[in-house]
Amino acid sequence: MSIIDLQNITKSYRTGFSEFCALKGINLQLERRDMLAIIGSSGSGKSTLMNIMGLLDYCSTGNYFLLGEDVSRLAEKKLAVTRNKKMGFVFQSFFLLPRLNVLQNVMLPLFYREESLTLSHQKALEILKKVGMEKFIDHKPNQLSGGQQQRVAIARALVGDPEVIFADEPTGSLDSKTGREIMDLFLKLNHDEGRTIVVVTHDKEVSHLCKRVITLKDGLIVCD
Repeated sequence: MSIIDLQNITKSYRTGFSEFCALKGINLQLERRDMLAIIGSSGSGKSTLMNIMGLLDYCSTGNYFLLGEDVSRLAEKKLAVTRNKKMGFVFQSFFLLPRLNVLQNVMLPLFYREESLTLSHQKALEILKKVGMEKFIDHKPNQLSGGQQQRVAIARALVGDPEVIFADEPTGSLDSKTGREIMDLFLKLNHDEGRTIVVVTHDKEVSHLCKRVITLKDGLIVCD
């Protein structure tokens, strides 16, 4: 059974009297241990597709099956619970909370699951060791480099043991050397731990590192 099975997904936006179709009948399956890159020019629909796959937005038509369950039209509360338990997110701008230290930022998804403080602390420490950030647990985000902040963001995505990790331009704010280090970490997570990862990128060097690449153009998959 696929982790994600998208069947004829469309997404339209209405502005005034006009309608813009961002996705036009997407069919896509994501299997366990996949490392998928979604590429395409600006406006191709790749971020829209990631948002729908990540349950951050609803499709207009079509069906989205997550582990065999149709989640296309789940109520928002159920959607948020499913997203928290099944998915992890890494963004270009890190989105770490500035008032929290590294450890607290990584523990945050577990807080929303109402896990005990002791267990959350233990899990966060274990994940921070895995990404090489255990020495920085008391640091605030503004005390870290971009690469270090992204490692913390990856730890936060991993701490809930998600079925799939979505990375939206994860190297976009980093220099080439640091970006390669971050991609090496994703590759290690995929190869050694069997993590399923979706990377949205415009960087061909990043996409070439992934096992599978799909190209979007004008809301359609033109190459898989």
